[in-house]
Amino acid sequence: MVIRSTFIILLMLSQVFQAISAETGRDPARWQTNIDAFLATDQEQPTKPGGVVFAGSSSIRMWDLKKSFPEGGFLNRGFGGSEIIDSTHYFNDLIGKHKPRLVVFYAGDNDVANGNTAEQVHADFRAFVEKFKTELPDARLAYVAIKPSIARWSMAETMKSANNLIAADCAADDQLTFVDVWSVMLGDNGTPKPDIFLGDGLHMNEKGYELWAELLRPHLQ
Repeated sequence: MVIRSTFIILLMLSQVFQAISAETGRDPARWQTNIDAFLATDQEQPTKPGGVVFAGSSSIRMWDLKKSFPEGGFLNRGFGGSEIIDSTHYFNDLIGKHKPRLVVFYAGDNDVANGNTAEQVHADFRAFVEKFKTELPDARLAYVAIKPSIARWSMAETMKSANNLIAADCAADDQLTFVDVWSVMLGDNGTPKPDIFLGDGLHMNEKGYELWAELLRPHLQ
């Protein structure tokens, strides 16, 4: 009876771990429902070439672009929880089909939180850039640095290392721009400003997005 009970417990734990792995694994297919929703919107509201596409994870998804940039013409294709590889996998559906002149991209935050090294984040960024250059050879890419946050401050060193690697790539390529939001999001004590975040200490409030908008505005022309 003890052996049987132990086996059942181990089996249940195994199923839990499998579920967690499926949820946090690097399988872009888990985002298909989100992508299908974007495709349906594209059918109803087709876009014109030459615009600006904002893509990436929840910091993009939650951004009220109309409020930050009332001039309009910007498309939000962020989906929360995603990593760089997810936007690479769905590049054509999210970005390429719209033929933008500029792509504003934020991802890498979740990558680090999910255990990826700075070197892996850098490699994934390079794969994204390769896809970007293949599909949109005449467009520009503005990469928004992985942001510091209260909730993930323990991961700051890995994030800074990834940012440095990516910034070096951007500095060497006229088609790429590195938008350094890290510095402006820190207070005088060198830690994330508490007044620019929502209660979860991870996602930004309106004040946080104002900082981003100010830094990005010169690159949107």
